Amino acid sequence: MAIFRDNTINPVEHDRSIEDRRRHRQLVEKSIKENLGDILSEESIVGETKNKKFKIPIRGIKEYQFVYGSNNKGVATGTGEEKRGDKIGSADSSSGKKGNKGAGNSEGDDVYETEITLEELMDYIVEDLDLPNLDKKKYSEVITESASRKRGYQRHGINPRLAKKKTVMAKTARKQGKKRALKEAGLDTELERFPFREDDIRYYRVKTKPKKESNAVMIFIMDVSGSMDSTKKYLARSFFFVLSTFIKRKYNNIAFEFISHTTVAKQVNEYEFFHKAESGGTYISSGLNLALKLIEEKYSPDVWNIYPVYASDGDNWSEDNERAIESVKKLCEISNMFGYAELLPSTYSTTMYYRFNKEISDKKFVSVIVKEKKNLWDALKLMLSKELREDE
Repeated sequence: MAIFRDNTINPVEHDRSIEDRRRHRQLVEKSIKENLGDILSEESIVGETKNKKFKIPIRGIKEYQFVYGSNNKGVATGTGEEKRGDKIGSADSSSGKKGNKGAGNSEGDDVYETEITLEELMDYIVEDLDLPNLDKKKYSEVITESASRKRGYQRHGINPRLAKKKTVMAKTARKQGKKRALKEAGLDTELERFPFREDDIRYYRVKTKPKKESNAVMIFIMDVSGSMDSTKKYLARSFFFVLSTFIKRKYNNIAFEFISHTTVAKQVNEYEFFHKAESGGTYISSGLNLALKLIEEKYSPDVWNIYPVYASDGDNWSEDNERAIESVKKLCEISNMFGYAELLPSTYSTTMYYRFNKEISDKKFVSVIVKEKKNLWDALKLMLSKELREDE
């Protein structure tokens, strides 16, 4: 017996736009991932809030269809390097490429722009990195004892906690009571001398409570010498900004320290690190040694997870090369990972990237080189992947 579905009550309509919307969403995500490198190397990304929007070009979607064209004779063959969508044997293979000579007469592709916020950009970074489950929060917290607010008064304590006002009030109350007693007894209430007694002394009661502090620190070190021109400095700042934004977003309780250096290094705040410009010679060891000093004073390797990251163009005063190599070795010994990023290095001399990789064999040393702006994203992926998988 045949069974027929009755569609008169709840007709089932086939939504033909579902597939189009799915394809459009895939196209948008593909364009965003393809443009990650250009976005991350933008100068404007530094210091922006999570709601800052970036525009990304997206090619229009066209349905598959047969089209009329010129019937060229012969059979076309490819080289084996073609990608999906390339035309084989086209009479004008240069049409459609960027930067054509002169004006063309062929139909162009529809290109639209979509907007994406910095927060959404970080989501795509996580997806593109294919990292492990980050909800486990690799970084924990250190419980330390710290003084909290004053909690009342007590009769015993130490001099630094003496409550002077409360002590005077206790003495005054005792004096008034004495006068009332003398008056009731019919005696003279004038008291020539009324000294403090031990019972008058009051101390603040201070209750200590556990205070949670982060046990992971990122130390960002940047070369701001004269050899780092504006393009290199913007690239370095973009590198550090994306790195810090990503780490802050994915992990709780991370401490950050910022160091900039020429021949002399100094500790700066976050705003100065990303916006202040300087010039001068280059002693790489100055920035690394300040990081070592900072770790010795504030961040014990027995308690802290330490991640120094250094960015430079690789140029260094020759007399400082050996000192820089020794400083990197020391940092590798006490750190979980030491990252070195070399940005747009000179092609006329041997840079520190090659010296470091030749002299340093420690597995904690991770180096990347950015020869073009578009390589920034690949360098970030390598650095983040090494750091985040380090304790798996």
